[in-house]
Amino acid sequence: MESDKTTFAALLLGPCTRSSWALVFLLFTLVTFVSLYLPSRPVWLLAVPLPGPHPTTCAAFFHHVPPGKVVKSIEDFGGIGDGTTSNTESFRRAIRYMQRFQNRGGSQLNIPAGTWLTGSFNLTSNFTLFLQQGAVILASQDLKEWPIIEALPSYGRGRERLGGRHISLIHGNGISNVVITGQNGTVDGQGKMWWDLWWNRTLEHTRGHLLELINSDNVLISNLTFRNSPFWTIHPVYCRNVVIKGMTILAPLNAPNTDGIDPDSSSNVCIEDNYIESGDDLVAIKSGWDQYGINVAHPSTNIIVRRISGTTPTCSGVGIGSEMSGGISNITIENLHVWDSAAGVRIKSDKGRGGYIVNVSISDIRMERVKIPIRFSRGSNDHPDDGWDPKAVPTFKDILISNVVSVNSTKAPILEGVEGSSFEGLCFKNITLHGVALSTRWRCEYVSGFATEVFPVPCVELRNNSYSSRCSPS
Repeated sequence: MESDKTTFAALLLGPCTRSSWALVFLLFTLVTFVSLYLPSRPVWLLAVPLPGPHPTTCAAFFHHVPPGKVVKSIEDFGGIGDGTTSNTESFRRAIRYMQRFQNRGGSQLNIPAGTWLTGSFNLTSNFTLFLQQGAVILASQDLKEWPIIEALPSYGRGRERLGGRHISLIHGNGISNVVITGQNGTVDGQGKMWWDLWWNRTLEHTRGHLLELINSDNVLISNLTFRNSPFWTIHPVYCRNVVIKGMTILAPLNAPNTDGIDPDSSSNVCIEDNYIESGDDLVAIKSGWDQYGINVAHPSTNIIVRRISGTTPTCSGVGIGSEMSGGISNITIENLHVWDSAAGVRIKSDKGRGGYIVNVSISDIRMERVKIPIRFSRGSNDHPDDGWDPKAVPTFKDILISNVVSVNSTKAPILEGVEGSSFEGLCFKNITLHGVALSTRWRCEYVSGFATEVFPVPCVELRNNSYSSRCSPS
């Protein structure tokens, strides 16, 4: 009989009651609202990698070098990994030995499991520093083991104090074909001593970085944990072809100026797949300070920042500037995940900086509980000395920020340009900030551009139709 036949529809709909039909209608209404009012790439999709066996990578910036022919352990140079014995001379002795093989097949220094206390040491070319599982390089607390070196030419002085600055724990100048990697070993800067000096205003010279490479080429930094840096954690300056990948960088969230990765006046830099917690910017792209950066004129260019996640309660996920006087161009920032932070993306500059920020693409950004998701800022009144030129203002051109979703935001974007600076091709596209009141407005000054598919409603300065062709809806 017809009445005895059970169809798929009957199985699906038969148990429905009048109240469950109301629930179905409610769900349908919700789905319709989501499809109409959320951006084309909603927040939950930003966390999902694009399909395909291999994610996009810029790791080819580093040109593969063969393994070093000479492989030694720090123990071969008298090293003792008990956490209390100083190994400064052992590291320095090891590097002097490895320098013999710069042009004879290269070398590798293995750091086995243990805690290896040391002061600053230099690297060499055609060299691999390899931290085995359980290895910890522990920074000395003796200031004498962090010698004073000259200021960078593009800064003219130490960043925090006049004169020279403390050398980094791991240092390299004018080297090439360098690999710093391992089996998730750790470099611990024991930064609290330095942070206390800064907080107590008893710091005599600018703090050292955990790792600084100067004027170096073809460098790979990967698969390690860096923690508790005294100052900026990884600082490649005047470098080329640098890959920083698969790193974990940690500092207490109140530790001052503990930026994660700061490429500075460098080119062809790949920063991807890193997790960072710090007391300052997770990544900050720089290029010199005021008149010193202008005179050196060594830009940061062709830098890719991709798949970075982390938190910083005082600063931004990715910052550009404020030291940008040598110029910054051709920057790609994508697939950034930031939470519980002061800002998501921040471009910083000021009078006296000069320079330019040109051809920047920032896309696919996901944020949760970020106070100001997008910010342009000025007015730090932060100059190296009295020689800065107040007429030196920056130029901004072709900056695209797109596909941004922020959940539990508290403020709309703040875009504070620099009086007298020029903007051309500023574009905001497909940006949704959830949690911001409908009455909230963007705060804009000395900027000009175009915005489309943006919520909340952008400021009038972003309704310049002359830029609309560069910012057309997707």
